[in-house]
Amino acid sequence: MKVPISERAAPAMGAATVLELQAGELHLALAPDVGGSIASFRRRWHERAALRELDWLRPAGAEGLAERHPLAMASFPLVPFCNRIRNGRATFEGREIRFPPNHPAEDSPHPLHGIGWQRPWRVESAGSSRAVLTLDVPAGPAWPWRFTARQTFDLRPDSLMVRMALTNEDTAAMPAGIGHHPYFPHEPGTRLTAAAQAMWEADEEVMPTRLAETEEVRQLRRGVRLADLHTDNNFTGWSREACIEWPADAHGPERSLVMQAEAPLDHFVLYCQRGLDYFCAEPVSQCTDWLNLMDRYGPEALGGARLEPGETLSARFTLTPRW
Repeated sequence: MKVPISERAAPAMGAATVLELQAGELHLALAPDVGGSIASFRRRWHERAALRELDWLRPAGAEGLAERHPLAMASFPLVPFCNRIRNGRATFEGREIRFPPNHPAEDSPHPLHGIGWQRPWRVESAGSSRAVLTLDVPAGPAWPWRFTARQTFDLRPDSLMVRMALTNEDTAAMPAGIGHHPYFPHEPGTRLTAAAQAMWEADEEVMPTRLAETEEVRQLRRGVRLADLHTDNNFTGWSREACIEWPADAHGPERSLVMQAEAPLDHFVLYCQRGLDYFCAEPVSQCTDWLNLMDRYGPEALGGARLEPGETLSARFTLTPRW
C-alpha cells in the first residue's frame, strides 16, 4: 500500500532545486536533491494566445518539493535494487544484507526501492535539453558494497529518453537491479496495454507468493481500462513496451504515451489502486525479493544481475507522447 502524500508527515527542509530542460513543446523538470527524481514531464503550448499545459507524468507539487518527498515526485530511480527485500535480510556470496525499513509512512519490515531515491544526486552536467546526474554510495551495513550510479536524461521534441547505469565500485561481486518509478495520471477512461507472460501473486504485505498467468495478465495483453484493475504486482516476461491512452477531457485532447524499454528491464510493476488519481507503471530489471527466491526460481522469473568489481549494469527507457 502506498500512502497519499497528503497523509504523510515530513520535516520542512526548504524547496528543492529544480533543473529545467526543454525541447520543442516538451518540458522536463528534475529534482536532483530529491533522490535524483523527475519532478514533471509535460507539454506546454500556446492556443488562442493562452498558455496551456498537459502533464504526461503526475507532477510534483509545491508541498512535495518543499518537503523533498521522493514519493511525491513524477518518477524516481531504483538502485541498487527494485521493489522489496523480505525483512531487509538476504545473503549474497558470503556478504549479508541487513537493510532497515525505509518507507517514510508505512510500518513495514520490508525495505523497498533501494537507496538512490532517498539521497541527493550530483548534477554532473546540464544543458538546455540534456542532463546527467550521478550518485556515489559507500559500503555500509545495509548494503555492503560500494557503488556509483548515473542517470542521463535526453529530452527531444517528441520524446524523453532516460539511461541508467549502476557500477560496482567494490572489491567483491555485487547483486544488482535498476529501474524507474513513474507516476502517471489516472483520469476516468484511462487504458493500459502491456504484454507480459505471468504475474507474481502477492500476500497482504505485497510479497510474492506464486507466479501464474492470471486474468490481469490476459487483460493487459488485450488492453484494459485501469478502473477495472486493482493491482500492486510484478509481471515477468514483459515485452518492454506499454501504451497508455487517455480520452479527451478537461486536461486535453485524446492522447497516448508509449513507454519502451531495453533489456534488462524485462520486468514490469503495476500499482493501480481504486480511488487514486494516479497509477505507477515501472520498468525494472528484477522482481520483488529476488535474492531470497533464487533457490526456487530461475533468472527468467526473477531477473537481477551479478556485477563483478568494476562492472556496470545499464539500461534505458523512452517515453513518447502522442497528441
